[in-house]
Amino acid sequence: MFTQPHLDLPPLLSASGSVSLPGSKSISNRVLLLAALSEGQTWVHDLLDSDDTQVMLNALEQLGCQLIKKEHSVCITGLGGSLKNTSELTVFLGNAGTAMRPLCAALSLLGANVTLTGVQRMYERPIKDLVQALEQIGARIEYLQEPGFPPLKLQRSTIKISAPIEVRGDVSSQFLTALLLALPLSSQDSDIQIQVLGELISKPYIEITLNLLAQFGVQVKREGWSTFTIAKGSKYTSPGEIHVESDASSASYFIAAGALSAGSEVLKITGLGEHSIQGDIRFVDAARRMGANITMGPNHLEIKANQRQLRGIDLDCNHIPDAAMTLVMMALFAEGPTLLRNIGSWRVKETDRISAMVKECEKLGAQVEEGPDWIRIQPIKATQWQSASIHTYDDHRMAMCFSLAAFNPSARTIRIEDPRCVGKTFPNYFETLFKLVQTQGDVIPVICIDGPTASGKGTLASEVAKRLGFHYLDSGALYRLSAFMATESGIALELTNEKAIVDLVSKLSLRFEGSSIFANGREISQLIRSEVVGMNASRVSAMPLLRGALIDLQRSFKCLPGLVADGRDMASVIFPSSQLKIYLTADALTRAKRRHKQLISMGISANMDSLYADLKARDERDMSRTVAPLKPAADALLMDNSDLSIEQSLEWVLNCWQSKNIA
Repeated sequence: MFTQPHLDLPPLLSASGSVSLPGSKSISNRVLLLAALSEGQTWVHDLLDSDDTQVMLNALEQLGCQLIKKEHSVCITGLGGSLKNTSELTVFLGNAGTAMRPLCAALSLLGANVTLTGVQRMYERPIKDLVQALEQIGARIEYLQEPGFPPLKLQRSTIKISAPIEVRGDVSSQFLTALLLALPLSSQDSDIQIQVLGELISKPYIEITLNLLAQFGVQVKREGWSTFTIAKGSKYTSPGEIHVESDASSASYFIAAGALSAGSEVLKITGLGEHSIQGDIRFVDAARRMGANITMGPNHLEIKANQRQLRGIDLDCNHIPDAAMTLVMMALFAEGPTLLRNIGSWRVKETDRISAMVKECEKLGAQVEEGPDWIRIQPIKATQWQSASIHTYDDHRMAMCFSLAAFNPSARTIRIEDPRCVGKTFPNYFETLFKLVQTQGDVIPVICIDGPTASGKGTLASEVAKRLGFHYLDSGALYRLSAFMATESGIALELTNEKAIVDLVSKLSLRFEGSSIFANGREISQLIRSEVVGMNASRVSAMPLLRGALIDLQRSFKCLPGLVADGRDMASVIFPSSQLKIYLTADALTRAKRRHKQLISMGISANMDSLYADLKARDERDMSRTVAPLKPAADALLMDNSDLSIEQSLEWVLNCWQSKNIA
């Protein structure tokens, strides 16, 4: 998952290929709680691994559930309707409404003494209507800060249900879902009836709840969307195992990406299809109304590119409250305005999504209007898109939605602030997106950091890559690897043996994972870092056949979202059209002192005079070789880092990069 402060997205052309999406957040947290309330063990497969599910799992462990985790599955030994841990607890639930609301109801009926806390945004999300509904049956719930909002303190109480329970349905459907999940715990003596006051919003999410209740043995009768009855004697029964289907809300971003693609590519989404129990699967119908070319099977979707045919629509979005956000982004590319209505629930989500959408779309050059529960979007003309730095408000859906703006026809770079917020539901969203999208090779950003041995280019380049979320190429490692493997195989590092070295290297199975390097399945990162291997690498780097053999391998590292490459000829030979070229110019004595300090800190004995002599000799050899001699590219920025710390050097490079991109 990207963890840097921002992520720059270059212009994207198309999206194609096949993707299997993570499990539904809405289904995952409902199933986890239902399994916890049941008796016996339940295996939950294809569980979403995200911030929201993690806080739910942590809460269930605190309450006494036994968990066995295995890859994307978890086995939960349920509570069987009674708490195993009756001590006073404090449970942290982050910003997960799908955990806070249902746990508030379930723990009230289980008689828990527990404090429910979260992040600051959770304390701004209303829960008053649910609390009032629970207070009707005797629950004792205290607001610890602002009345009507978390954090909450639940106190053990006597629950008595003698009349229908009333709850508002026009703020959040999660209030009704919370009651439906919890009340079967108190249905032994009589039927329990819930009356919904006002129009129930987000009805498809209630359908998910009812479907899952049935899978755990509880049938709920409903009269329209206003009355729900839980039968006397209802009891949760574990289904033994249950599979979580792929998240339909997350699918909306890839449906849109496919529809916004240029050309005739096809994007396939697996794990989701026409039999989905999620309401957001109806996003497909809305996207089709806008002109998207989508075919649907039992367990897959296929989207064919047709960006130029999208058109504006007028739509009541009550049935797709989360996925409707993606329609805003599609509307920016459409012909004619788009009006999305009945989206009042957006205002009480992770942020006020209506207001946030308006502000961020305007940064792109759009004209957007808002009302209490509607938003109207005017499309942006092809030549009038603006580069923008998108504030994401710690809201995963804002980050994922605005990534689609990178398909803009004006070829504008889009910056996503705080990309890590996607961890709430889809931690690997951007990595997944980059595997599917295509762009022109010359717009994939490359930063080259060249310089002599021990100039600190490797440390600097890797830090720059971390800060930008780019891939990292240590080209010197390839030459070190070549020298190490040749020596280990008994091949003398002579020019007459160059072909044998090339043949050896070309047959290697190489794998790079972060800073780790694997050759034929063996991790050799530390083995190639010795001074001897470094000297040998300088020798083989002068071999023209070997350099040619490694060029394509080095260039293959250039992929989205970008690359930081360090070496001696990255800017001059390998990536001559890179957007930023840095050449480090630290003097040999300073570099020798750095290398000496580094080796001593690693417990390796070293002689300062020998290091200095070796560095000068290596510099002379690298600068005088006939193939790609060590020298700055003509348009490189020179940086003497002799007196600079790594932090100062890092900020200098990042400032140079910033000046070339979004202000």
